[in-house]
Amino acid sequence: MKRAYRYRFYPTDAQVAELSRTFGCVRKVYNMALAARTEAWARQERVNYNQTSALLTQWKKTEELAYLNEVSSVPLQQALRHLQAAFTNFFGKRAKYPRFKSRKSSRKSAEYTTSAFRFRDGKLTLAKVTEPLDIVWSRPLPESAKPSRVTVSQDPAGRWFVSLLVEDPFVQPLPGNENAVGIGVGLGHLLTLSTGEKIANARHERRDRRRLSLAQRRLAKKARGDGANRAKARRRVAKIHARITDRRCDHLQKLTTRLVRENQTLVSEDLTVRNMVKNRGLARAISDAAWTKFRSTLEHKAQWYGREVIAVDRFFPSSKLCSHCGTLAGKLPLNVRTWTCDCGMVHDRDVNAAKNLLAAGPAVSVWGAGVRPQRESSRMGQSAMKQKPLRREP
Repeated sequence: MKRAYRYRFYPTDAQVAELSRTFGCVRKVYNMALAARTEAWARQERVNYNQTSALLTQWKKTEELAYLNEVSSVPLQQALRHLQAAFTNFFGKRAKYPRFKSRKSSRKSAEYTTSAFRFRDGKLTLAKVTEPLDIVWSRPLPESAKPSRVTVSQDPAGRWFVSLLVEDPFVQPLPGNENAVGIGVGLGHLLTLSTGEKIANARHERRDRRRLSLAQRRLAKKARGDGANRAKARRRVAKIHARITDRRCDHLQKLTTRLVRENQTLVSEDLTVRNMVKNRGLARAISDAAWTKFRSTLEHKAQWYGREVIAVDRFFPSSKLCSHCGTLAGKLPLNVRTWTCDCGMVHDRDVNAAKNLLAAGPAVSVWGAGVRPQRESSRMGQSAMKQKPLRREP
């Protein structure tokens, strides 16, 4: 299993200049190739990676783009491969049309393959860079690991990172067990498990909201032309955001590792977070909870360790369905946290939802059905037959 190990490093002034120049050239080549493919698309022509690679060779020969020869050619070729992957996802209807990279807001990164770096005795040296990078090895690489790809990046807070993709022999399936758990996400509690356990929402953004608001107000007062002062204020805002993101990521990593180690099957709800954040009253809280990040982290760890993650259709009424008798309740506003079924069972809304997700999981796993109840008060509802998840009619 290939795994990326990410470390922070501290470049010298010469390395900063070289890497910054590389970031700019990568962005330039990506944007020029995207423009060329967009113009060809307007003429109803298809341009592939090989054609953009030939264009890159021609660009390097021109006087105005001769500076592209000053940086390593590998990151430039990798930028064209990334653009090809973006178009592949677009034509496969998995993503929107590729967008141009911005000098101010786009991620600064450059990717190197084995021909453009040297890794010996724990020292990494990149092409066009004379000295090895001063990397802080916060955790060891797997023994005798040989990186197949290296990605260098700089975040908005000014921190430099290097990511090494290696073959990790320690990522192996865990011993199987019979444990299964339903997982409901929320805002009052980040997670509610079918076992009845509730995991608190740390609200990382709220803890730093005052510092963030103050830094943002100071940034807003800086004039656009005041380059140095405005850059310092922008960096302060970025550092606060980075601190919030790091704490959130650390919390989710530990949480997902625990869930994957303890359970063979994990059942959650397939929420459309991008639509939910359109609610202006809840958008900030939903973004801080990072449900999408939790889901993606849980899925790739389950893939590593041989676990199964099941997503139940988002329209399955897990909160309103009695987990004891299967009766479907009427309207249940969000402010109602406990409710009593006609059978006399008193339900905690979140725990009941997690139990229903756990019960619906096997049908989705076996038949791929969108689990929704019939109009009658049946236990499982819709017959579990292979079909696409049902959607509400417009």
